[in-house]
Amino acid sequence: MPVNFVPSGAEMLRILPEIILVLAGTLIMIMEPLTRPANKHFLGKFALASLFAALWGSVVAHANPGPAFQNMLIVDGFDTFFRILVIVVGILTVLASFQYLKREQSDSGEYYALILFSLVGQCVMAGANELIMVFIGLEISSIATYVLTGYLRDDKRANEAAIKYFLLGSFATAFLLYGIAWIYGLTGSTNLTEIRSALMDLQTSPSVMLVGTAAALMLVGFAFKVSAAPFQVWTPDVYQGAPAPVAAFLSTGPKAAAFAIFVRVYATAFDSISARWEPLIWISALLTMVIGNFAALVQNNIKRLLAYSSIAHAGYLLVAMTAHSEIGIAAIMFYLAAYALMNVGAFAIVAHFSRRRERYLQVEDLAGLGWKQPVTAGLFAIFLLSLIGVPLTAGFFGKFYIFKAALEADLLWLTILGLLTSAVAAYYYLRILVVMYMHEAGEPASTLPPPGAGLKTALWASAVGTLILGIFPSLVLDFAGRSATLLK
Repeated sequence: MPVNFVPSGAEMLRILPEIILVLAGTLIMIMEPLTRPANKHFLGKFALASLFAALWGSVVAHANPGPAFQNMLIVDGFDTFFRILVIVVGILTVLASFQYLKREQSDSGEYYALILFSLVGQCVMAGANELIMVFIGLEISSIATYVLTGYLRDDKRANEAAIKYFLLGSFATAFLLYGIAWIYGLTGSTNLTEIRSALMDLQTSPSVMLVGTAAALMLVGFAFKVSAAPFQVWTPDVYQGAPAPVAAFLSTGPKAAAFAIFVRVYATAFDSISARWEPLIWISALLTMVIGNFAALVQNNIKRLLAYSSIAHAGYLLVAMTAHSEIGIAAIMFYLAAYALMNVGAFAIVAHFSRRRERYLQVEDLAGLGWKQPVTAGLFAIFLLSLIGVPLTAGFFGKFYIFKAALEADLLWLTILGLLTSAVAAYYYLRILVVMYMHEAGEPASTLPPPGAGLKTALWASAVGTLILGIFPSLVLDFAGRSATLLK
């Protein structure tokens, strides 16, 4: 039977965001050697315009839903949600990077091209309906982020972080690829829908134990990408060593895309063996929340504190995944949107406050910031309160829906333990607020320059988004709920 490999016009529209991002990233690389050092900022503005174009492309693609390229990709509400989310993260990261790169004298088109290429991989992951496409998208995103982590070539911390990230990431990807090979050998397909059908066929279904082993191997790769225990050890070192805007990007964009494919694979392909993988997710969720929150308690470096915080939030998301329900998937989607806004904002402030070579990264360095720069401190307070889960912020409704999904799935003990670890988190977030508002200002806060226009835009957009989602959560939750229904 002949196979037609010529894509239709509708299929091309369904990958319009990826096309825009690839072309823009390639153009930036071509223009890089042709642009004078004094005009490098133009490349950043071009990248920003390209991201807005890709955002428009996501809306166009959503208006033309359906499969593409022999059913390897699928455009639906779930895909559109994560496409828009990661592109918004890219926009905020680029805005937060202008002043940082100029300060570090490292403004280069390579930086912006790598962000665009990483987003291409993340968008592919969000819409992947094939395990091979999952692997391709994951590698496109990962290779770009490995390089971004070590972008400041003269910084030994960045070099060390990049090497650790690359080596550990390669091992985790090998587990994922081995799991993909195993499930292909068992079912004869790498298509998620066909795998699901093969596993649900009682007459030809392979051994549940062998399928469970394949799912466990793949779980290692996904758990690494989302910083879930016991595969979270890379996170603090990488976030600490990476440039602060890159740390903001790593903690949100790639993590959101990884959760997107994590959910799609386990909610579709492995839905019939949920009794096998749910206990593993339950244990991982508990370990991730405990390790992340209790390790953050003893951190004095603000980037390491936020890194362990990021691990803890991955644990909350795993709670909703353990629920294995439509409301659980919707809760994951909403929480990732909320977390992206508040975490990018928090890291952007750290990037600004740390100054050249990131000298000021201790919690005590923030002393008196609330009196010296009340607006900056106020925005930081909004992000921290949202990370705690205070009402009228996005973080509150994010945790509310996650634990609601867990209770409806009869995960009582996991919910109780999650709430207890969440209470522990309040201590280290409130500690930062106490230092900012109740300690005498030191030299770091007294000499802090005002934020630039790009950084201000990123901070205000993140803060306003955090508050809007905290007051009107239905703006995102309704769409997430409809997308989750289609996925299940």
